[in-house]
Amino acid sequence: MASPDIRAASRRRFLQYLAASPLYAATPALAAETPSKWPDPMIWTAPPAEPIKSPKDAINVFDFEPVAYRNVPPAHFGYMASGLDDEVTLRANREGFLKFQLMPHRLNDVSKVDAGIEIFGGRYDSPIFICPTGGNQFFHPDGEVAVAKAARSGNHLQILSTSSNFSVDDVTKARGAPIWFQLYASPKWEVAQALIKRAENAGCPVVMVTVDRLAGRNQETLFRLMRADSRDCSACHDRSSFAARAARRHNYDGIDLSSITGGGESSNLSWDTIKRMRDVTRMKVMLKGIITADDADRAAQNGLDGILVSNHGGRGEDNGRSTIDALPEIVAAVNGRIPVLVDSGFRRGTDVVKALAMGAQAVGVGRPYLWGLGAFGQEGVERVLELMRTETRAAMQQCGARSVKELNASFVRRVT
Repeated sequence: MASPDIRAASRRRFLQYLAASPLYAATPALAAETPSKWPDPMIWTAPPAEPIKSPKDAINVFDFEPVAYRNVPPAHFGYMASGLDDEVTLRANREGFLKFQLMPHRLNDVSKVDAGIEIFGGRYDSPIFICPTGGNQFFHPDGEVAVAKAARSGNHLQILSTSSNFSVDDVTKARGAPIWFQLYASPKWEVAQALIKRAENAGCPVVMVTVDRLAGRNQETLFRLMRADSRDCSACHDRSSFAARAARRHNYDGIDLSSITGGGESSNLSWDTIKRMRDVTRMKVMLKGIITADDADRAAQNGLDGILVSNHGGRGEDNGRSTIDALPEIVAAVNGRIPVLVDSGFRRGTDVVKALAMGAQAVGVGRPYLWGLGAFGQEGVERVLELMRTETRAAMQQCGARSVKELNASFVRRVT
């Protein structure tokens, strides 16, 4: 039995917890009652009052977000944090993992665990890859170069955004190995073709075509935080045309953008466009933004080399469906014909292992490494990836899996 001092301390902590609850404060009758049962588990710790001072102080990836929020200008932070409309999909990506439970296999010797993967001939030490995110200099001056150096230190696959501040050549040099290229096709074929050639000439083995950015976006969090930003941003953000907006995105250097209007959304993208892309490059061609079994099956039938199950981190459309929820039926529809990767909402090693057990070949992270970048630059990104690698390896051991190849559907079940 706990000592009287411990019981008294527990009671004080519990009452402090209740006092902080808006429901408790708004209900005088509750405030007058002594609870008949203590919560289980008790709350023994609270988030730190001050953000972490060093990447080494981080216990999980979430510790980096408050530091990034403090360091990064409001509009830039809003660009990264925002979903669309009611942000239902943004929340669903996290809540979706609660629908699935890991099923451990006991009495397997997991003293040695190999979390490495091989895909399209490339060998990586982790199944966690760097998602393409645009404008990384919004968060740190070293931008995508810092991310590439962090990816290099942990031997992670990196996928570079068309909208990166640094060119595909510069980022490849910083990574010290081939990277993949994410393509925003644009509504003009000549622009898409020029970007494909640029990526191919830089040594990219894979081009990943985004297919879920077809229209404008109502990013309410971004718009509200923009109003809180007191800086004069006109020197860096010329919004007079797409060409002006793309001026700081060096993958567009030397490409004629004068005929592109609006935000450059690829609303005219079709299966015929994808076939045309395949005909002009030796790179593998994948689709990013597949969220239904029908589209996944059609991708395989049309000779695509792979798909990324993605909803753009809740930034492409507010359809309300998480990628982890869509993943099982997509894997079943593909039936091993092409690799299936997944991203959107992954924050923990257990999230990663659930997806791998469902049949994903690799799992992408986006916002967490941007938190690390905004907080501490390259060192922050390295620490974010280290924490996720450590958690993934531990989750594999806890499940009894000695390698990624051993993970299968028997390690996970859907909660009914």
